[in-house]
Amino acid sequence: MTAPATQVSPKRRLLLASDRSDQSNELASILQMVGEVDTVPTSDLPDKPSQFAGIVVDINLRSPESVQIVRNKLRTEAYRPMPRLFVLADALHHGSMQAWALGATDTISRPFDAQAILQRIRAAFPDSHGFDATDRGKALNRGVEAAHAVMVKIFEKLPAGVPLKFSDIVAAENKILKAIRHSSLREWLTAVGCHHNDSYRHCLFVTGFAVAFAQHLGMREDDQRRLARAALLHDVGKAFIPVAILDKPGPLTEEETAEMRKHPRRGYDALAAEGGFPPEMLDVVLHHHEMLDGSGYPNGLRDNQISDIVRLTTIMDIYAALVEKRAYRLQHTHAKAFAMMEQMGDKVDQHLLQAFRPIAFGYY
Repeated sequence: MTAPATQVSPKRRLLLASDRSDQSNELASILQMVGEVDTVPTSDLPDKPSQFAGIVVDINLRSPESVQIVRNKLRTEAYRPMPRLFVLADALHHGSMQAWALGATDTISRPFDAQAILQRIRAAFPDSHGFDATDRGKALNRGVEAAHAVMVKIFEKLPAGVPLKFSDIVAAENKILKAIRHSSLREWLTAVGCHHNDSYRHCLFVTGFAVAFAQHLGMREDDQRRLARAALLHDVGKAFIPVAILDKPGPLTEEETAEMRKHPRRGYDALAAEGGFPPEMLDVVLHHHEMLDGSGYPNGLRDNQISDIVRLTTIMDIYAALVEKRAYRLQHTHAKAFAMMEQMGDKVDQHLLQAFRPIAFGYY
């Protein structure tokens, strides 16, 4: 009887786009330690890169020609879902801003630290074919798809008059919890970080942090579900804020800020009118911008007036906003974001924040 052949999962296949072939050899050698690497000049970037797990872009970010070529390619539907790691000549502000503006989902800088790069690659770029054939890959994909479907119902269908139901959220939560439990927070953030819609990406970041935190704390399954629901729904009121304000590539005016601050009340009113949502979820939607010192909105609640689930969601909400990229500013490092929240003092629950520290610093 012939023994069955051992099935070997294929390696990652990475696309390295370079306009500096003389300097990319070292990077290609590092990448080959974790996968197959196809190196092409930017002028030869393929139109259909579906066979690749991700793209590494090593170009002169001060070259208008190279930047324009890469921008045009990465804006196409074929490239949009792909993780995109950009190589910076250094850690200067200009290069980082240019990379994020072009759609980077992560960056690395010269001089290269081979071990750090390999860790980033393994986390950011799954095995291109073998990944989706694994339970882990399927769980992650299903979780992201389920969460994305909720975002579509919130931000596209709800403003069009299609009601959001509690069952819509419950249908997604199992897949989201399983995705983060069986893959990793890093992989979740990388997957949802490809979203170009800021509102979608923010809600999915908050959901990832919230579920990972709940699982880290060893919460019961029911409590994990409660926190996942709260995170998914917390910004539902933004569906009723003008897109020009939501997507404005810069700081808001006083008038725009006042309009934006209406989103907790609008979200609460919409869900309360629909009915069927638990009171604690309505509490999160209405009060996730309240601060323990009474300086928050819309009701200026203080201390014990703010429930635990709201305190948790508020920490996830602020932290996610700080580590996300924005068109008008660099994303903060995880260490910087955490330090900024510590400096908020009695505005947020510092005991819960310290409990969150292992998640903030450990997801890489």
